[in-house]
Amino acid sequence: MPTDTLNPLLIALAALGGYLLGSIPFGVIATRLGGAGDVRSIGSGNIGATNVLRTGRKDLAAITLVGDGGKGALAVLLAWLLTRQSPEAVQAPVIAIAAGAAFVGHLFPVWLGFKGGKGVATFFGTLLAAAWPVGLLAGATWIVMAVIFRISSLAALTAAALAPIFVFLLDRPYPYAALALGMGVLIYIRHKDNIRRLLKGEEPRIGAKKAPAEPPQAPA
Repeated sequence: MPTDTLNPLLIALAALGGYLLGSIPFGVIATRLGGAGDVRSIGSGNIGATNVLRTGRKDLAAITLVGDGGKGALAVLLAWLLTRQSPEAVQAPVIAIAAGAAFVGHLFPVWLGFKGGKGVATFFGTLLAAAWPVGLLAGATWIVMAVIFRISSLAALTAAALAPIFVFLLDRPYPYAALALGMGVLIYIRHKDNIRRLLKGEEPRIGAKKAPAEPPQAPA
């Protein structure tokens, strides 16, 4: 759809298409088809890969991770195809709208009563597709923080906070900065419980196992 103007039809297509893609609940689909039950009744009840891993099925968690990241990347790709003959002033906003809509779709999927995940995988997927150097830096930030502190939520929160700065440092289009900032704000909101535990020093570390319960005492 070559166009030199950011018209309402283009915006609507990007927003609706991105949202519907983002609403696909890969965690729920993977666990049900994989015979692991409904992920929403397991652990934290979240539909993301971290909670899927609590089923003990690494394969289902990997499928969820790739699916949640991939749907954000696919939304960006389709928006790019839709505007591939348009100038950057049109293409960048359309891509940002589609990516942001996919992210919102994951957080508030229509198929699950608007109760979705925390959006970290979709955050990385959209960034890698929209501006891959920014996505790589954000991903590297997550890895470094995870290796040092071994706290997944802290790594994600740090990457989300730095992503808009990476956009500016790499001189990417302004809509991508708005996209990174908007997703970052929503990630912080969705991680409010994690932030509370971090402040209390109670957030679990990556790979940590719960202490075994003490055996019952024999009656005296």
